[in-house]
Amino acid sequence: MNDLVRQHTALGDSDLEWLHLLVSEWQLLSDLSFADLVLWVPTLDGTRYVSVAQMRPNTGPTSYQDDMVGHLVPRGRRPLLDAALDEGRIVREGDPEWREEVPVRVESIPVRREGRVLGVIARNTNLLTVRTPSRLELTYLQSASDLAQMIAAGSFPFPGQQVDMDASPRVGDGLLRLDADGVVQYASPNALSAYHRLGLASDLVGHHLGTATAELAPSRGPVDEALAKVASGWAPREFEIEGGDGVIQLRAIPLKPKGPRIGSLVLLRDVTELRRRERELITKDATIREIHHRVKNNLQTVAALLRLQARRIDSAKGREALDEAVRRVGSIAIVHETLSQNLDERVEFDEIADRVLAMVAEISPGKVTGRRTGRFGILDAEVATPLSMVLTEILQNALEHGFREGDTGTVEVSAVRGGTTKEARLLITVQDDGVGLPEDFDPHRSGNLGLQIVRTLVEGELGGTFDMVRAPERGTQVLLDIPVRGDK
Repeated sequence: MNDLVRQHTALGDSDLEWLHLLVSEWQLLSDLSFADLVLWVPTLDGTRYVSVAQMRPNTGPTSYQDDMVGHLVPRGRRPLLDAALDEGRIVREGDPEWREEVPVRVESIPVRREGRVLGVIARNTNLLTVRTPSRLELTYLQSASDLAQMIAAGSFPFPGQQVDMDASPRVGDGLLRLDADGVVQYASPNALSAYHRLGLASDLVGHHLGTATAELAPSRGPVDEALAKVASGWAPREFEIEGGDGVIQLRAIPLKPKGPRIGSLVLLRDVTELRRRERELITKDATIREIHHRVKNNLQTVAALLRLQARRIDSAKGREALDEAVRRVGSIAIVHETLSQNLDERVEFDEIADRVLAMVAEISPGKVTGRRTGRFGILDAEVATPLSMVLTEILQNALEHGFREGDTGTVEVSAVRGGTTKEARLLITVQDDGVGLPEDFDPHRSGNLGLQIVRTLVEGELGGTFDMVRAPERGTQVLLDIPVRGDK
């Protein structure tokens, strides 16, 4: 719609925003009218109309099998559009049109904003299945007529009341028609069933909706008065009430076809099962986070016990082995700590990499600094946990074997994500400027425990590749290529 309006019309940004607000609401008008809606806007030179939006009803058959958006029609070909635009009134004159052997009643509704007519809504009703209307259908049609008059007068949609139509109640979910005092004149079967689930034992018709709603909701003191007022439909509002065994979502729409409020429409939907599932998910999320938190605490306890044991060992190699174990446990604990703060089983790995880098740097025999370049991005937990251990082992190996006591140097971790969405790869390079590798060193045959852990995790759990080579100028370069999910 933005492109069509800016390309073909003289409407400004504020006018375009009004049309967006209208289009976000007009499913309501389409369903109440049992009719298709097409929004026509005059072109810049005033000689044609361009259709910028279209809506089909959920409550009846469509009048248009084809998509009408983008069509251009010369002025004069559709007299009802001309009359509505020029006179600023709803035009219903004329006989039904025949489209593919289907009779269609056409009406035109001017779209007014701040005294100006921006365009015209063509309301097209398929008359092929016309029959004697029921009380529900009559209520729908009367409500649609009131909304159409409000659009023509510029009082609908309501400014500042952007509605999420995916989340808001729809016409078929349940409808109540109130008079100016908030008394129910008509209640659809779905609406009545929803209130019965709240605990209502009688009919709604003839009762004040605000008072009945406040009585069904749990007692909340002064809030009850506000709830009763909102449920009476005095202002456009959305709210939920919970009582008995149910939860109902309501949306109040004041009806002001001729200025003063003559009543209200209240759309409502039973969202009991939806809210129950949401609460279950929240409970599960909280449980998962608590599990990660407890695992992290248990790992930290294990690390503390290993430190105590290391202090009691006289053997230098024994203490060194336990210190390495402490760092391995700590790298896993960092992942669980991060997972305990998230709602899903995914983590931003850059923070974990920085913490692992800082943790391992503490064992540096000299003045070696570590830094990270690039982004790891968001990783699944099943990738993050083994990758944190791999990174710990590689960094620990670089600091222990690449530098001697008193050496200065740098260890750099770089990460690049590439590939397609379906086959994304994470390329990791760990490079130091230390003493480098021995001439006959083979990383795939080395008996070093740390490298064995790296090979097992990278090739076995992560499904990637691992290599260790001499750096181009000085030191050692470790290369990892790991498959990951495509989103970053």
